[in-house]
Amino acid sequence: MPPASEPPRIDYVVSRFPKTSETFIAREIAALEDAGEWSVGVRALFPSPESTAVHEVARRFVPRVRRPGVAAMLAGVLWALVRRPGPFLSALAVVVVRHRSDPRRLLRMGAAVAVAAAHARDMAADPPERVHAHYATYPAFTAWLCRRLVGVPYGFTAHAHDLYVDRTLLAVVAAEADYVVTISRYNRDLVLRETGIEPERVTIVHCGVVPEDYRFQQRALPPAGPLRALCVASLQEYKGHAVLLEALAKGGPGVDRIELDLVGEGVLAESLRAQVAALGLERRVRFLGGRSELQVRELLDRAHLFVLPSVVAADGQMEGLPVALIEALASGVPAVSTELSGIPEIVENGVTGLLAEPGSAAALRDRLEETIADPCGRTERSRRGRERVEREFDLLENTALLGRVLATARKWARPM
Repeated sequence: MPPASEPPRIDYVVSRFPKTSETFIAREIAALEDAGEWSVGVRALFPSPESTAVHEVARRFVPRVRRPGVAAMLAGVLWALVRRPGPFLSALAVVVVRHRSDPRRLLRMGAAVAVAAAHARDMAADPPERVHAHYATYPAFTAWLCRRLVGVPYGFTAHAHDLYVDRTLLAVVAAEADYVVTISRYNRDLVLRETGIEPERVTIVHCGVVPEDYRFQQRALPPAGPLRALCVASLQEYKGHAVLLEALAKGGPGVDRIELDLVGEGVLAESLRAQVAALGLERRVRFLGGRSELQVRELLDRAHLFVLPSVVAADGQMEGLPVALIEALASGVPAVSTELSGIPEIVENGVTGLLAEPGSAAALRDRLEETIADPCGRTERSRRGRERVEREFDLLENTALLGRVLATARKWARPM
């Protein structure tokens, strides 16, 4: 009996791998490969920080990561100039024209061109059947340049900052993609509005979880004593931690009982610690740093409340559709967040959780008080939250949908 043929290879292009805050990418590639239709390669553009917590689901892919060093980048540019000068120089012209008003961003894009050229050279020697990029900025640009230089078809998933902060190349990379995936209806509408591509080429594929991995339990809050609240989010402006701390400081009969665990790392760690001290919250707020997927589940099991106080940052950055909220609802933790971007697609106000006005500490405090004071509403919202996760955010169901997108794309790959 002849041996079974190997499935075709799809190369995922990501900024960094592994990355603690991007468990959803590792889950997706594992589920896609486990389905048996594809083998998965991983191409990273930049190194991961040494402090990165490697989630168990990502471990098997770490040895496969291809990330070019400086020598490979220089060799890639030279290869492109010699072997594919026309497509390479025309792509370079697109980059210069689109970024000429922003010298700093142009300089960063120059480095991205070299990284992309290195990956293209590597693909020329060992081509995958197709490329899938996560994020519409540097990763999708890399996939676009590889297609121009090597002819490998591609698609990409757009998430958050790549749509809300920097759309400079969005229309360019979308125009030549076989397909575009968005994680929410909000993002799909934005992509269609900004790019003008055919609606049938844009599919919503939610980032998901395996519901069975999360132990659903209704939360009976103790009548007195501390209430453990959990916030899982990188320490960045758009996550809204400063607003949450202000909400705690405003106080209230329920809010005064909250003890808050912050899971995540980021550039605002020191300023948030200073804010905690200034507000006198040192005994009520713990900074836990990065945590593994398993550790987050354990924290969810012990939490009485989950809070994600997202805002729009000064540079326009905001949430896409936070996986942390999906995990909270899967566990049955009563969730409070803000009415922003794709968040209402998972936390529907009054149905699966409560939403506050973004940036309003008073509104956030009021929603927390309402959640604490209303056991019947809290129980019903938790039940509906778990049902929504099972119905719309199941990882295997959404990966199967992505697989159908890839299968369709293979049949009508766009000509060069």
